[in-house]
Amino acid sequence: MDGKEFMNSILREVKKAVVGKEEVVELLTIALLSSGHVLIEGIPGVAKTTIAKAFANAIGLKFSRIQLTPDLLPADITGIYYYDQKTGEWTVKYGPIFANVVLADEINRAQPKTQSALLEAMQERQVTIEGTTHELPEPFMVIATMNPLEHEGVYILPEAQLDRFMLKIEIGFPPREEEIQLLTRKSREDFSAVSPVVTKEELLDLAKRAMEVKVSGGIIEYIYNLVSRTRTDERLLFGASPRAGEHLLYAAKASAFLDGRDYVIPDDVKKTAVPVLSHRVILKAEYELEGLKTRDVIGNIVRETEVPV
Repeated sequence: MDGKEFMNSILREVKKAVVGKEEVVELLTIALLSSGHVLIEGIPGVAKTTIAKAFANAIGLKFSRIQLTPDLLPADITGIYYYDQKTGEWTVKYGPIFANVVLADEINRAQPKTQSALLEAMQERQVTIEGTTHELPEPFMVIATMNPLEHEGVYILPEAQLDRFMLKIEIGFPPREEEIQLLTRKSREDFSAVSPVVTKEELLDLAKRAMEVKVSGGIIEYIYNLVSRTRTDERLLFGASPRAGEHLLYAAKASAFLDGRDYVIPDDVKKTAVPVLSHRVILKAEYELEGLKTRDVIGNIVRETEVPV
């Protein structure tokens, strides 16, 4: 199976449970092949959880869902040691983080201590349970959802944790045609279960091949120019870190692979620049008050930066 065939297979399966949202599914697939994590932001009822579950079912790996709340403790996610009276030994009970695809619903409702446990899992691909380190399965991906309208009972995600997400996807109201199609399919109960399109071994091979996609020196310089311009733009208080450049490189490789190519072109970088960079920069207060969004600034930077030939 090549990258394009893999992408088409996932889209075909996800359509059984979701109307539209092809771009969201493609970005999730890019993150999966790049060993990245995704933050999905959107108001309630725009299918954030439905998309994540359908995507996880399409790749056929172990899936778990964590509904984050203010009273959730790190041990509720990572697991605990308990004394087994039958064996007379201390045994570990693994938490829901031990899955290939973890859906962290409403991540900004979790207290900082719990978010720290998630941060270790996302960055180190391991968790610590009562002083003992446990490796997480491969592949491992966190898909977190967040409601931008909530203000009570939520915690601000620290910049360090935001930077661990390879992509941030914003989902708004669907176009008229999609919403009418959704209602029509709901009235007919025209939704079905999503089936796996790939095995774990095939997925690991696809990810390996995606990261072997060739990148020219001109593309490397183009990525650097985009990232460095966020550090000098007058509208931004802070620019993107070097990790942002790494993630943009990996995302561009995966994008090229899913398009059936073994080399990156500028369009791959353009396609992934906004979701990779927009959550890693901070607007100055005066521009934020004017209603400007970081994704608008990144879009302007992409349009104004010279493209390599």
